Amino acid sequence: MEKNLDVRARVLAENDRRASEIRARFAAQGTLVLNLISSPGSGKTTLLEATVAKLRERYRLGAIEGDIATERDAQRLRDLDIPAHQILTGGACHLDARQVHDALERIQFGPLDFLFVENVGNLICPTSYDLGEDAKVVVLSVVEGDDKPFKYPAIFAAARIAVISKADLLPHTEFRMEEVRAQVRSLRPDGRILVTSTRGEPGIRDWLAYLEEALAEKRREKRA
Repeated sequence: MEKNLDVRARVLAENDRRASEIRARFAAQGTLVLNLISSPGSGKTTLLEATVAKLRERYRLGAIEGDIATERDAQRLRDLDIPAHQILTGGACHLDARQVHDALERIQFGPLDFLFVENVGNLICPTSYDLGEDAKVVVLSVVEGDDKPFKYPAIFAAARIAVISKADLLPHTEFRMEEVRAQVRSLRPDGRILVTSTRGEPGIRDWLAYLEEALAEKRREKRA
């Protein structure tokens, strides 16, 4: 047991070293880096597609996609004319900072305003791994049920932003929005909850406002 703990501690220590290098790199560039984490099918890629469509004329955007297999998610974003690199984990249930660091060395994105890292679909494994991001974003779709924050408390406590996706489907579910808000607030009192839909209301206006606000704040800190 002690040996397993020691190996895990060394793995995380190496991960954190790489994450610090990534964070320093993007702090110097003034790039906002977000690590999106969710269950499979929550709508992460669809949210990113809608985000790119709204922001690509005004900002420089890039994405790193993590999946066990296929390049489909990265290609969806490339089709919107932004650079997107796919990391195939070959069975691993999360991305780590080494993978992200190596991808950045190979792809050479150039100057970016936003870098989105879409993690492997999983609410458990990715939580422990710092990828050098400015914030973790947890995405929960209304079709997954309203019990997820307390069932997976670590990610909802770690995420600065909780995005409730597919809100257009609320009338067709028993999802209790106020129950979810209460759970998330108890786990992360200083976090923000954003309700989104890529079809109709409420749209992604609040999500876009958060992105621009967070980017501006990071750049103010860089100048200070």
